[in-house]
Amino acid sequence: MTIVETYPTLAEAARAMGRDAAYMAGGTLLMRDVNEGAGPARLIRVSDPGLTRVQTTGDGVRLGAGVTMAGVLASRELEVLHPVARLIGGPQVRNMGTVAGNLFAAHPYGDFAAALLALGALVVLAGQGSARPVEDVLKARDSAGLVEAIEVPRPRDPRAFAFHKVSRVKPKGVSVLSIAVHLPREGGRIRDPRVVFGAMGPTPLRSSGAERALEGHALDTATIDRAAAAACEGLAPFTDQIATEWYRREVAGVHLRRLLTRMEQG
Repeated sequence: MTIVETYPTLAEAARAMGRDAAYMAGGTLLMRDVNEGAGPARLIRVSDPGLTRVQTTGDGVRLGAGVTMAGVLASRELEVLHPVARLIGGPQVRNMGTVAGNLFAAHPYGDFAAALLALGALVVLAGQGSARPVEDVLKARDSAGLVEAIEVPRPRDPRAFAFHKVSRVKPKGVSVLSIAVHLPREGGRIRDPRVVFGAMGPTPLRSSGAERALEGHALDTATIDRAAAAACEGLAPFTDQIATEWYRREVAGVHLRRLLTRMEQG
């Protein structure tokens, strides 16, 4: 039997956490385990309405941890992330699944987290004053603590960001892989590219090879070919019920080339 405990603040919820407890955000994955009798003894949830708030900041948008995918789609300020949220599950999942919960979704889930990593988002953890790069949180998410908010920088050019999802059941199937790309440019040259693959490791991972191939170059056919050839460098795909490691490695560069070509063509 699983007991549900509700607290008014994240601070109180954090104090109540223990080895026998799990924090419940949207519950889209956690409740499946509970219904199958494999859930934790206690579920911890928070009723603070501030966790569902979307706020515009000077250079971006601050999302409360409890903002749902449907909430993302309802916000004009988050238009750059609409293509990502739209491809996460069906209406029921989007109405329940949260932006912070997606950071902790096990492989092969976590498409939204891949997009946050590509955009260089920051994560505000409960009880900590400063925000941490989402990349750091993903690397140590088993010990990260409770998320209060996510700060998403606003791209200077929304066209510099793109997202692509590959699934066997479209549009809402589980990802064979997903790709989120952010390519800021100065004088026509790519500066500080971020190429992130979802479902190509235990968490969303940056493709160090593709980023190196793109840095300092114009987005043209030759650059795209080099990035596609190096797509799997930095990744760690494995076999699951959706696809084999071999297949993921074979198609990663193909799909990255398609996405980058689409971006080149505008």
